Amino acid sequence: MRVCVIGTGYVGLVVGTCFAETGNDVICVDNNIEKLEKLKNGTIPIYEPGLEDLIKTNVAKKRLHFSENLNNAVKSSQVCFIAVGTPQGEDGSADLQYVCKVAEDIGNSMNGYKVIVDKSTVPVGTAQKITEIIKSKTSHPFDVVSNPEFLKQGAAVEDFLRPDRVVLGADSEKAFEIMKTLYAPLVKNQNPVVTMDTKSAEMVKYASNAFLAVKISYINEIANICEKVGADINKVRLGMCADSRIGTKFLYPGLGFGGSCFPKDIKALIKTALDNNCDCKIIQAANEINKKQREIFINKVLSRFNNDVKDKTFAIWGLSFKPKTNDMREAPSITIINALLDKGAKVKAYDPEAYDCAKTVFGDKIMYGHSSYSVLDGADALLLLTEWNEFRTPDFDRIKSSLKNPIIFDGRNQYDEILLNQSGFEYYQVGK
Repeated sequence: MRVCVIGTGYVGLVVGTCFAETGNDVICVDNNIEKLEKLKNGTIPIYEPGLEDLIKTNVAKKRLHFSENLNNAVKSSQVCFIAVGTPQGEDGSADLQYVCKVAEDIGNSMNGYKVIVDKSTVPVGTAQKITEIIKSKTSHPFDVVSNPEFLKQGAAVEDFLRPDRVVLGADSEKAFEIMKTLYAPLVKNQNPVVTMDTKSAEMVKYASNAFLAVKISYINEIANICEKVGADINKVRLGMCADSRIGTKFLYPGLGFGGSCFPKDIKALIKTALDNNCDCKIIQAANEINKKQREIFINKVLSRFNNDVKDKTFAIWGLSFKPKTNDMREAPSITIINALLDKGAKVKAYDPEAYDCAKTVFGDKIMYGHSSYSVLDGADALLLLTEWNEFRTPDFDRIKSSLKNPIIFDGRNQYDEILLNQSGFEYYQVGK
């Protein structure tokens, strides 16, 4: 099938590459010429395991193409995906200016029947808006499909090629059949293709992300209670997760959620609810708890140093909002590091992939290390903020000998408290 994907951000790049991997002829469109040239040469702007190799392979096999010419891409494609950004507005709503502009451009480029697929995360009613825009530009027939993405950063390729489910929203049986054919290679193991109306499909993405965010904030709130009453959240969690109704996923105490999806989608859903005179107290509470979680961790560090960290040096392990990505959008590290800097502290930080991104966030306000141990020398404490695999079983003797004080603040509850205490460390966790 001939497919075009408009937008080569995180979602568009994964979608286009993975459809090419399943044998389709894909054109990825963007208006950033410099970015396109890099992609043609196999240089990708994000870190996502497995994606770079797939891009190089499919470009070499001439199944994956990159172009700035949206008009030609639309004319030569049967299915056109909209995968541009929907940044958060000041009031929390999703900014649809890029989606609407692409819809206009698609309408002006139509040369026959097309399936227009909205892959961007958009509020309820966007498919209808896209339909109206395209209708105003063309008399050619088309159908608009809402097809929300469920890609976890760090596992996006695997998520796309082996999806839990594919959600399709449309008002046309013809569009459903085309989309089912396109996705058929990805659902060989009977993973469900769930069909519905466009408004329900648009709501699925927000409802799913909000539910997962609520789970994260819930376990963090329980962790905070555990800390006050003397219980151990690590043990409480094990007891909870043994209940098959609850499960293990997204129930890890820590510094809260970040990234490009959860914070933005939560705020957009809250805005939608309030605009329609609906209470959404649980979702609002999840958002507030998430902000508070970082403050609690910062206060724990400040309290240990009697609220005086001026000229103290802190070693930071982990800057990205989660492992296996270089994305620092809404990352806990930004809040925590800025709070320490505001108090006069010095920061030396290391992350396996987020070095370049961190430079754009902090500039020369912090020092950067190119290995985990290089940031420890002379530091007053180590703060673990992102649970990259390489931080899981470090050389604690080396850590102890490098730090000025053998103190670890673990924002991800990665280590064995008994072992560290026996080794002479002061060890602080979340919820313990």
